[in-house]
Amino acid sequence: MKMNAFVAGVGMVPFGKYLGTPLKSLAGDAIRLALADAGIEQGQLQAAWMGNAAAGVITGQEMIRGEVALREMGIGRIPVVNVENACASSSTAFQQACAMVSAGYYDIVLACGYEKLFHEDKVRSLGAFSSAVDVEDPNGAVNVVKKLADAAGEPFVVDGAGSTRSVFMDIYAMMAKKYMKQYGATARHFALVAAKNSWHGSLNARAQFRERLSVDEVLAARLIVDPLTLPMCSPIGDGAAAVILVSERKARQLGLRNPVRVAASALVTGWDFEHPTDSVGALAAQQVYEAAGIGPRDLSCVELHDASAPSELMAYEYLDLCPRGEGISLLENGDTGIGGRIPVNTSGGLLRKGHPVGATGCAQIVELTEQLQGRAGQRQVSGARIGLAHNGGGAIGLDAAVTVVSLLMREDLR
Repeated sequence: MKMNAFVAGVGMVPFGKYLGTPLKSLAGDAIRLALADAGIEQGQLQAAWMGNAAAGVITGQEMIRGEVALREMGIGRIPVVNVENACASSSTAFQQACAMVSAGYYDIVLACGYEKLFHEDKVRSLGAFSSAVDVEDPNGAVNVVKKLADAAGEPFVVDGAGSTRSVFMDIYAMMAKKYMKQYGATARHFALVAAKNSWHGSLNARAQFRERLSVDEVLAARLIVDPLTLPMCSPIGDGAAAVILVSERKARQLGLRNPVRVAASALVTGWDFEHPTDSVGALAAQQVYEAAGIGPRDLSCVELHDASAPSELMAYEYLDLCPRGEGISLLENGDTGIGGRIPVNTSGGLLRKGHPVGATGCAQIVELTEQLQGRAGQRQVSGARIGLAHNGGGAIGLDAAVTVVSLLMREDLR
């Protein structure tokens, strides 16, 4: 979908562990930062889209999550839309907010993602992920793993899934094994992704993990589920990120400096594929490229959904950053590191920045906005002009249940 909304301000709290901090406080802190960045008072907001995935499981808060968080700040009267869409919750909130601004319904709106996943009962934290599948399927998440194992020609073993680790790591492991058989990838290639993102994350003061890891250290780490070691798996975390969006008319009135325009955004859900190369991510990317009138070669940087290290490698291909089967070469050539042809996950990605699922989508927009405005510090991509955000969520069949892809561009309004 073609868009015409502008990012006026962004804010994000460092991702990490906030056991003693209320969920609504995390949201409030990120929103205040975004409002200050935009130079806008909270009373100017005309509507809000609030993305959260797991509060019902972790804190017990259901139904009015956004109203609760905003009322704590003294924000009321305006329309508040609660968005729950698995890991794509706040990217969906962002996409819908952009659509309403682009359509002319509002001039100043908020998109926010916020999440707490840490809990004293680890099984409850992991259970939040187990609900991001068709739970009315008698075998639930296990059946997703079985289908993927059959597709990969691998034995079906899920011992510990959902109790000692997120069941999604088993899902990603099976996807990885299929990719390994198709294209000759090895565990070392996945370690290259994790090491690269640890380098990027070491430069990001808001990243959950700042330690830089070598490829050998990634390979030597504790095995979670073959072939994934701990640094190849995105961690659970807490955090919040917020984006203030304005219309072009309001952007001109405000005299925005270094304005960033949302040129296109696509929200796509899964379907029963007719061709083995079809995917939710590929369709969303194709729609965005067509709507914006650009191609993947025009991109300056990408924030993508590296919930596991293999996920990033596979996403290179369905986002068309390279032809099918050439993701390994793109990685080995250093093209996706800072200073490379197309830097990917300069924030550290989900692997190092962290993955408080409901906050992830807006956090990607924060990173891209700062890159396009030239304020990303040590991880700045030189001359960044166009950025792409890719965020998937849930699992049904052999792919994500939902994916959002958005394209941002630096624009001169003079």
